[in-house]
Amino acid sequence: MISVGSSFPAFSLNAVVSIEEGQEFDTISNETFSDKWKVYFFWPKDFTFVCPTEITAFAELNGEFMQRGAQLIGGSTDSDYVHLAWRNNHSDLKNLPFPMISDIKRELCAELGILDSNAGVAQRATFIVDSENIVRHISVNDLSVGRNPNEIIRILDALQTNSLCPCNWKAGEATL
Repeated sequence: MISVGSSFPAFSLNAVVSIEEGQEFDTISNETFSDKWKVYFFWPKDFTFVCPTEITAFAELNGEFMQRGAQLIGGSTDSDYVHLAWRNNHSDLKNLPFPMISDIKRELCAELGILDSNAGVAQRATFIVDSENIVRHISVNDLSVGRNPNEIIRILDALQTNSLCPCNWKAGEATL
């Protein structure tokens, strides 16, 4: 697995960016949002049960991420066509405000070290990457356990202080 302090790998992948006919797909690369912090979050499979709860929780907080100059980018090893079908068939996913990248060849997940060796899918992993493309945070949950997007915001806030932040630190509190 890559580590904190590493550069996020170069990639160029198809993504679902809309459900509007003729505007569904785009290519997203590591340079697409080069001037922003990025929060990449991967899930194991589309059309499952835990994954949409996380995706919608991230979507509900999209404005919070944007206020911090951060772009959400979701993804899995499913194809862009599967992503689109899922969005069209799941009411909570229709209006997602961020791209869903498709790592169907599993190259990015393999390079990140998050390809589950037993299931052959992306692990439930989150990467916070700064505007210089440096990985500043990594977390990986068991395939069966959803993550907490509010905690990702807390960590992003702490990283953006460029200060020492104690345990359970929250935005607005004193740093060390």
